Amino acid sequence: MITLHHRCAAPPSPESDSVQVYSESVIPRIAKAASGVTGTPYNELMNSWGVYFLGFVGKYGYDRILKVLGRHVRDFVNGLDNLHEYLRFSYPKVQPPTFFCQEESATGVTLHYRSKRKGYLHYAMGQLRQMGKQFYDCDIHVEVLSEQLVGDYSHVTMRLNFDNSAYRYIMKEDEEEQEILPITSDFFFEVFPFNIVFRQDMVVHNVGSGLATVFPDLDGKKIHDAFLLARPLVEFTWNMIISHPNNLFEIMSKEPVKRERNLHNRVQNSDYENANRTADVDVELMAFQSIIGDDYKDGNSANAMESWGDGSRCLKLKGQMRYMPEWESIIFLGTPVMESLSAMFKTGLYINDLSMHDSSRDLVLAGTQQSEELKRALIQEQKKSSKLEESMKMLDYEMKKTDDLLYRMIPKPVAKRLRKGEPAVNTCEVFPDVTILFSDVVGFTRICSHITPMQVVSMLNTMYTLFDTLSEKHRVFKVETIGDAYMVVAGTPEKTKYHAHNICDMALDMVRSIDHLKDPSNGNNIQIRVGIHSGMVVAGVVGHKMPRYGLHGDTVHTASAMESNGKEMHIQLSSATYEHLKGSHFIFERRGTITIKGNVEIETYWLKGKRDKDGNAQAACPQFDTQTIDKATVPGSDSSRDDKGLVFPLKAGGDEDEVKSVPSNRIKMVISSHSLEASMGKCQLEELSVHKHGCDAVVDVLISQPC
Repeated sequence: MITLHHRCAAPPSPESDSVQVYSESVIPRIAKAASGVTGTPYNELMNSWGVYFLGFVGKYGYDRILKVLGRHVRDFVNGLDNLHEYLRFSYPKVQPPTFFCQEESATGVTLHYRSKRKGYLHYAMGQLRQMGKQFYDCDIHVEVLSEQLVGDYSHVTMRLNFDNSAYRYIMKEDEEEQEILPITSDFFFEVFPFNIVFRQDMVVHNVGSGLATVFPDLDGKKIHDAFLLARPLVEFTWNMIISHPNNLFEIMSKEPVKRERNLHNRVQNSDYENANRTADVDVELMAFQSIIGDDYKDGNSANAMESWGDGSRCLKLKGQMRYMPEWESIIFLGTPVMESLSAMFKTGLYINDLSMHDSSRDLVLAGTQQSEELKRALIQEQKKSSKLEESMKMLDYEMKKTDDLLYRMIPKPVAKRLRKGEPAVNTCEVFPDVTILFSDVVGFTRICSHITPMQVVSMLNTMYTLFDTLSEKHRVFKVETIGDAYMVVAGTPEKTKYHAHNICDMALDMVRSIDHLKDPSNGNNIQIRVGIHSGMVVAGVVGHKMPRYGLHGDTVHTASAMESNGKEMHIQLSSATYEHLKGSHFIFERRGTITIKGNVEIETYWLKGKRDKDGNAQAACPQFDTQTIDKATVPGSDSSRDDKGLVFPLKAGGDEDEVKSVPSNRIKMVISSHSLEASMGKCQLEELSVHKHGCDAVVDVLISQPC
């Protein structure tokens, strides 16, 4: 599923939403991606999804509409084009296909399918097959006869082969003689006040009384000059109308209704202007209408759209076209489509203009009442939606806080694995190469004995907050804090070959930054010891009630010994860590061999500082009064080499200082007190001496004043 979502760029929703509007290209794109992954032909997938679609819409109650759409299969197919009319107000932006039947026989019917959407033919075929099986227990064999593009539309002719016994029954009824009661045309036209009678030349010969009120000049005009055919998607011609006896027709006036004053002078221009401003116009519904007829043949729907004029005052009629052989004419039996009372007023109609025998009047009045109820319901839903949105924001905020707290206890990659349901024991791994740092406060017990518990907590909180910030900066993970001890690691759970570099950068910043914190017992600067060691550890989550990410192994004990056997404001590291830093910019001084617990001897080094990009030395902390970082080595140096000394002039304060004479193998540069002030604090450096051995160097820094 992840592959399909990636291939088709569709939103990764677990199931479709009946309210959410999806692009019409989503299903074909998913089908193409699925076909490429599974190897199943595209047409077969679309056919199967059409079968599934009937079950899907049943979850939302639409199967109840499908069940009552027709008594027989032929009735269902003949009324299929009208199905989308029932859904238009629920989905106003939908651009439905059109269906109409021809050449019906006892063995089936020929179905014409037109749609603007490309690639949905086999989707519709699957729906038709499943419809026959699910609702009528009838097997329908669908055969495509022809497929062509007509303008922007895809026109497909298909033959539906099935047992059409209902057709034989209807034909038999037509052959039987029935008693017919006569009715006058005047009475018929009175019953249907919105009728239009036109002959084969499309000229209107009779207009109902309701329609004549708003279009008094319609009689004698050609019907396709006065109206546009919105549905079905066929040309507005005599032959097309004759061949669609079972389709619902919807027409719209090309010209807006012209309002004129009546006998009582009821309609004023100001009344109309006010109604025009306040009426709710469903612009999306207007845009949805498909324009065909003469304009469709020319392929110029834009001109047809312009001919609508004020679309909010155009009259829309919906009804049936019936051929009257006695008159040699077609009669359109329609009713106005009114979204609201305001729309009725703007088109010049009144309630008494509508038919009494149908539900036209009730629908208009009930629609207004339902509209107000829907508006109130919409306002309430919007309020609930706002509250829900605010609750979701609060939930996201609390989730973020929870995640932040969790990631402080357990590394993010490990926490994600636990969230997926992995057992905690599965997170335990062997890491062959990590670097661990320990630090503690010198004289912590003495400090605690002279201050209050709250002062102790405040001091540790300030120090650990500072260290936590540095750990994020250098991408190391804080394992734990116990009292004044602070432990971090690099190389787990995210492996990196620069674990020793990151820890050393962290140690240097810790020593530099602690110089700004004061001992609350005497006002002096707080001093810390730092120890570093590299090696193998076993790391993972331990515990259930209070799970923690822990490190285990001799490397942890050795790193702790590096700290406990160190000196205040010094960074001591083992030879194992030193080996990882050969060729780096860090500056070291060899301390010698120390003995730790278990009578184990380890060679150790002091981490003195680091060279910047310009090659200038940066001390860990300029805290040493008149001390010399002597014999400080860069990893990889070879003291047995005896190359010739080199002399480098150095500019300081804009002037080139004097290059003093120095012994062989030694370069001595006199610099001003401002040269390294930015990188080494306010300490004044008097002398920088460099031993040159090829590409290796030894740095001596003399400090004249303590910080």
